[in-house]
Amino acid sequence: MSSCWIIYNGSLTSDKFRDQAILLKEAAEREHIHASIKKNYEVMMDLSSPIQHKPDFVVFLDKDILLARYLKQQGIPVFNDPEVIETCDNKANQYLQLAQHNLPMPTTIIAPKVYPAFTIRQTGYYEQVLQTLSLPLIIKEGRGSFGMKVYLIETKEAFYEKVEQLRGVDYVFQQFIASSKGRDIRVNIVGGEIVAAMYRHSETDFRANITNGGTAEVVDLTKQQKEIALKAAEAVGAEFAGVDLLFGEDEQPIVCEVNGAAHIRNILNVTGINVADAMIQYIVRRMSI
Repeated sequence: MSSCWIIYNGSLTSDKFRDQAILLKEAAEREHIHASIKKNYEVMMDLSSPIQHKPDFVVFLDKDILLARYLKQQGIPVFNDPEVIETCDNKANQYLQLAQHNLPMPTTIIAPKVYPAFTIRQTGYYEQVLQTLSLPLIIKEGRGSFGMKVYLIETKEAFYEKVEQLRGVDYVFQQFIASSKGRDIRVNIVGGEIVAAMYRHSETDFRANITNGGTAEVVDLTKQQKEIALKAAEAVGAEFAGVDLLFGEDEQPIVCEVNGAAHIRNILNVTGINVADAMIQYIVRRMSI
């Protein structure tokens, strides 16, 4: 019997992270694959000793890039590939990839590296950012999930306060898409095919994430939404992706971001589609198990 490991981060205490792993384990077992759920720290990265009893593959639901690379180095296929995980984990890296592929996205400026003990407040740099993007604008930290560490900046005072707080942190400045305030579309993609999609909206927050109080419903994607979502996943090299689309002028789709380890419980609840089944079935086909 084939086997796999499903890895999530053991330091995260929320049940939703283990729930994600359970959905994948159940899907693997439906395909007659023996699946073991492991917390990231349960796999010892002992560089002097190879892993004993390796699984046939790993579904990696964490952002522990070093562990993902270690597993790949041990000859174990990892889904998504560690390079994809790293690209998606840092939004600045991700936007570089999306821009290289000419995908429609908000005007984006990657903030320069500023060490915590220093400031560039008096250089005129931030004034250029404000002139380019205008207020309100969005500041996104490089690493953050579920809409966290994303800030709607509406005043100059708030802008300067936030950039000083973020010294030493990777982040980006982004155009605020007012036409998409509180609403977006999540598209789940597996192996270059759209598996499920939902429309998310919030009456109380500029972000549409369900975690932040948004609600969701089934959506029929337009041809253009499908094309852009698929191209966004391809741009970052993701075999599994949750692509978030915003609504630009005349409802034209704009890429918000690509999630390399998108959670699938909410989209299952909304659409009845279990993305985990598509993920495991794709791996089975890919590996000819």
